[in-house]
Amino acid sequence: MTDSLDNPLEQLQRLMAERPFLVLTGAGISTPSGIPDYRDNDGVRRGNQPMMYQEFLAEPKARRRYWARAMLGWPRIRQARPNAAHEALAHLQARQKIAGVITQNVDTLHDQAGSRDVIELHGNLHRVVCLDCTQRSDRQAIQQLLELHNPYLAGVDAVQAPDGDTLLDPMFEERFQVPRCPHCDGERLKPDVVFFGENMAQATAAKALHSVEQAAGLLVVGSSLMAYSAFRLCKVMADQGKPLIAINFGKTRADELLDLKIAASCEQLLPLLAERLTS
Repeated sequence: MTDSLDNPLEQLQRLMAERPFLVLTGAGISTPSGIPDYRDNDGVRRGNQPMMYQEFLAEPKARRRYWARAMLGWPRIRQARPNAAHEALAHLQARQKIAGVITQNVDTLHDQAGSRDVIELHGNLHRVVCLDCTQRSDRQAIQQLLELHNPYLAGVDAVQAPDGDTLLDPMFEERFQVPRCPHCDGERLKPDVVFFGENMAQATAAKALHSVEQAAGLLVVGSSLMAYSAFRLCKVMADQGKPLIAINFGKTRADELLDLKIAASCEQLLPLLAERLTS
């Protein structure tokens, strides 16, 4: 850590030393694990236009497009492992130095690192839900079906994008066979995540809001906060007059609400913070 960050780290340590803060994480915490983030430093979204929920529901062509790209993107998500930032938060929680973790990410890396009772605002990419029978399946089991029925995609090179998506030439999508539900043979399988245009589960929203209301402060890690589900939590925290801090490169939607913002690598900063708070 450079000398220029020593003072912000000391400020962060001082703010978090008295009572445990809640932590809200975004895509930036998982980029060191090899998962691309959504936006650049100005908050502009990268990659494909996002798949809209209503489009996915209504159009078989849209489901073909989603699953063809996801088939090629899934291996990187499945192989990703927690980095030092995830591990530092798990350590802080185990030592009761943070109140818990809320994440916008769907990669399960917090769970893999050992964090407990993680609130997943946008779901979990490791599960698939059938929109016809509502049963859930393991994503890797669905991947095996995808590869079995679409061998022509083996070895196709596609650029990785956020959330297991890829930048795939549309010519590869036309004869793609979507997976069928192992429980009811339905054709409307969907990753168990919140799509753009889809409402977050009410129980999840309520649990996240309750956690924010009870916490002494909120530390945002690696998020531009452009998604309202995350920005709303920051606004509630600020409205309560409690500390709101961000570790993030570039612009966030809550910049005007922040008490402290540190432009630093969370993979470097969080282990140092964990060491100071638990020593």
